[in-house]
Amino acid sequence: MSAHSKLFASTVEAIGQTPLVELSRITNGVEGRILAKLDHLNPGFSKKDRIARQIIEDAEAEGKLRPGQVVVEMTSGNTGTGLAIVCGIKGYHFVAVMSKGNTPERARMMAALGAEVVLVDQLPDSTPGKVSGSDLELVEQRAQELVAERDGFRANQFLIHSNKRAHYLHTGPEFIAQSGGDIDAFCDYAGTAGSFAGCAAAFKEHNPEIQCYLVEPAGAAVQAGQPISNPQHRIQGGGYARAELPLLNREHIDGYLQVSDEEAVEAARRLAREEGIFGGYSSGANVAAALQLLEGSQRAKTIAVIICDSGLKYLSTDLWE
Repeated sequence: MSAHSKLFASTVEAIGQTPLVELSRITNGVEGRILAKLDHLNPGFSKKDRIARQIIEDAEAEGKLRPGQVVVEMTSGNTGTGLAIVCGIKGYHFVAVMSKGNTPERARMMAALGAEVVLVDQLPDSTPGKVSGSDLELVEQRAQELVAERDGFRANQFLIHSNKRAHYLHTGPEFIAQSGGDIDAFCDYAGTAGSFAGCAAAFKEHNPEIQCYLVEPAGAAVQAGQPISNPQHRIQGGGYARAELPLLNREHIDGYLQVSDEEAVEAARRLAREEGIFGGYSSGANVAAALQLLEGSQRAKTIAVIICDSGLKYLSTDLWE
């Protein structure tokens, strides 16, 4: 029986088991395959629904989250949306702390789902739609203040192991089952790096030969050890130039890939036009990176990618001009 042929007790149970689709039109004329996991079809329209569920359920099981306690998290909008859904169903008040540089669609969606949304001003020299690591530091500071003020539970996605665990237990194994294990490489855009870390761990356990590549924005590839020249790139949800991503296991990184704003945008637009997949900037970055691999070291191989979130979250941006 498929995951979606049975009755669920709540929307929380509908998270995960997303389809895997071969991008045969985008790879027309290219040797090799790209298999895309449609995580924009989760209830909150992103892969982050998975970690929201895992964080809350693990915290409940471990006694770290008390009944009626306020949940607080810093978010670019996707984790916040997932937490709004999970907390709303489970009866927790959720406070989402977000930079004003992220798209307003995300704030409106979180509020509609019952979240209290706290928007934090960007630095004076920052550009709306381009959230830098320094902007994120202001959001982190406000989140810490709110946890102290409200005696809240911090769903700390950059540090909490449940983030990686969600993808290790579910996303990675789903990839393997749906592809019949026929995956040669995986590339994933780094935000918290939870999806990379969890999937890479599952892939390496299944077959150590699967090559795992971390994707970063060109000009902000700190994990690859490159200097920062473009901190205000357009690829939202990652590339914050944070030197430390504690969820990463460096032994699972087989290489680093950089994608320009233009490459990410073009790939996202091609996904929509040619494959009927309406993803955001980071989804475009993943597909652009996969195309780089097929044109280089992974020619004629099978590359796995995640469609991280929905293009609906970027209607106010120039992604869909």
